[in-house]
Amino acid sequence: MHTHPNARLTPVGWQRLVRRHIEESDSLAELSALAGISLRTAYQWLARYRSGGVTALVDRRSVRRWVRRTLDSAQQQQATALRHERCTMRRVARDLATPLSTLGRWFKAQGLGRLKNLQLKEPIRRYQGAHPGDMIHVDTKELARFERVGHGSPGIAAKPAHQGPVTRRPTWLWMTPRG
Repeated sequence: MHTHPNARLTPVGWQRLVRRHIEESDSLAELSALAGISLRTAYQWLARYRSGGVTALVDRRSVRRWVRRTLDSAQQQQATALRHERCTMRRVARDLATPLSTLGRWFKAQGLGRLKNLQLKEPIRRYQGAHPGDMIHVDTKELARFERVGHGSPGIAAKPAHQGPVTRRPTWLWMTPRG
């Protein structure tokens, strides 16, 4: 049972209130005032008890049962198509005859609420052969050419004089052949 923390009564209290009204003929108005609930709520519990007995007084969800919570696959395709045509959620709900709340949850789950998600993405171009090794990649990019030894070229780099003693470290350069 999941009663909220501020509930005046639990299902056991509901049974006690209804039975006192039926068996002891106490006024429902007095009983509801003693319990700190409205007279209308007491009448609802009494109606539930009369329609289904003690089992009808079990705590139940407050959501209406006739509201459809999901979309079938045909409705999902139609809703997606309408949304890609930039139709508003109200129009899609009207065309599909579904509640806005259900459609809103589905739109959010699919990411269709944002305009950037409505742009159809270009498929990734992959250059692959049917069998590995069929296609060879040749890089035609020319690399930088250095004429002297220094930063980024083969040779020994040195620290400037103001930073202390000279330390030598090897550096690397990728050079293209002179042609």
